Amino acid sequence: MQRNQYLNMMYMDKDGIVSKSRVKFIKIAGDSFQAYCFTRQTKRTFMIDSVLAVVPIIHKDREVV
Repeated sequence: MQRNQYLNMMYMDKDGIVSKSRVKFIKIAGDSFQAYCFTRQTKRTFMIDSVLAVVPIIHKDREVV
Protein backbone atom coordinates (compact mmCIF):
# COMPACT_ATOMS: atom_id res chain seq x y z
CA MET A 1 0.00 0.00 0.00
CA GLN A 2 1.14 3.50 -0.74
CA ARG A 3 0.46 6.72 1.14
CA ASN A 4 -2.71 8.48 -0.10
CA GLN A 5 -3.83 5.39 -2.02
CA TYR A 6 -7.60 4.86 -2.17
CA LEU A 7 -8.85 1.37 -1.30
CA ASN A 8 -12.05 -0.63 -0.95
CA MET A 9 -11.59 -2.78 2.12
CA MET A 10 -13.47 -5.58 3.86
CA TYR A 11 -12.58 -6.23 7.48
CA MET A 12 -13.84 -7.95 10.62
CA ASP A 13 -14.23 -5.93 13.81
CA LYS A 14 -13.47 -7.27 17.30
CA ASP A 15 -17.07 -8.56 17.62
CA GLY A 16 -16.78 -10.60 14.41
CA ILE A 17 -18.91 -8.27 12.29
CA VAL A 18 -17.74 -7.94 8.67
CA SER A 19 -17.85 -4.44 7.17
CA LYS A 20 -16.90 -2.82 3.89
CA SER A 21 -15.32 0.64 3.76
CA ARG A 22 -13.70 2.95 1.26
CA VAL A 23 -10.53 4.37 2.79
CA LYS A 24 -7.52 6.51 1.96
CA PHE A 25 -4.37 4.83 3.27
CA ILE A 26 -2.12 6.98 5.50
CA LYS A 27 0.56 4.83 7.14
CA ILE A 28 1.48 1.45 8.66
CA ALA A 29 2.50 1.30 12.31
CA GLY A 30 3.52 -2.18 13.49
CA ASP A 31 0.52 -4.54 13.29
CA SER A 32 -1.95 -1.80 12.37
CA PHE A 33 -2.41 0.97 9.83
CA GLN A 34 -4.07 4.36 9.73
CA ALA A 35 -6.50 5.38 7.02
CA TYR A 36 -9.15 8.01 6.45
CA CYS A 37 -12.53 6.23 6.41
CA PHE A 38 -15.06 7.83 4.04
CA THR A 39 -17.93 5.93 5.71
CA ARG A 40 -17.32 7.45 9.17
CA GLN A 41 -15.58 10.56 7.79
CA THR A 42 -12.68 10.33 10.23
CA LYS A 43 -9.16 8.94 10.53
CA ARG A 44 -9.19 5.39 11.93
CA THR A 45 -6.71 2.70 12.93
CA PHE A 46 -7.26 -0.80 11.54
CA MET A 47 -5.57 -4.01 12.69
CA ILE A 48 -3.86 -5.68 9.73
CA ASP A 49 -4.94 -9.17 10.92
CA SER A 50 -8.60 -8.08 10.73
CA VAL A 51 -8.47 -7.09 7.06
CA LEU A 52 -10.15 -9.72 4.88
CA ALA A 53 -9.70 -8.09 1.46
CA VAL A 54 -8.26 -4.92 -0.05
CA VAL A 55 -8.83 -3.69 -3.61
CA PRO A 56 -7.10 -0.55 -4.92
CA ILE A 57 -9.43 2.02 -6.49
CA ILE A 58 -8.36 3.14 -9.92
CA HIS A 59 -8.38 6.85 -10.77
CA LYS A 60 -11.73 6.96 -12.60
CA ASP A 61 -13.52 5.35 -9.60
CA ARG A 62 -12.20 8.02 -7.20
CA GLU A 63 -14.59 10.63 -8.60
CA VAL A 64 -17.48 8.73 -6.97
CA VAL A 65 -15.96 9.16 -3.47
